[in-house]
Amino acid sequence: MSTSEIKLQIFREIDQLPVESLLELKEVVSKLIATPPQSSKEKKKKRQFGSMKGLVKYMAPDFNEPLEAFKDYMPE
Repeated sequence: MSTSEIKLQIFREIDQLPVESLLELKEVVSKLIATPPQSSKEKKKKRQFGSMKGLVKYMAPDFNEPLEAFKDYMPE
């Protein structure tokens, strides 16, 4: 559906509204125009420290031990 078709459909529907609804619509449209569109960066929530607490259910006892595959690169 093209932009002009969308506008035409909206105008036809607006034409059928009572005066009270037209006044409400005018306020909504004014707010939409006054509010600048948000960029994708603004939509992202800021990361919060500790928000993943409790998600790790198990950690192997040797988790911090050096891996066998890297023994050649480790100091003795």
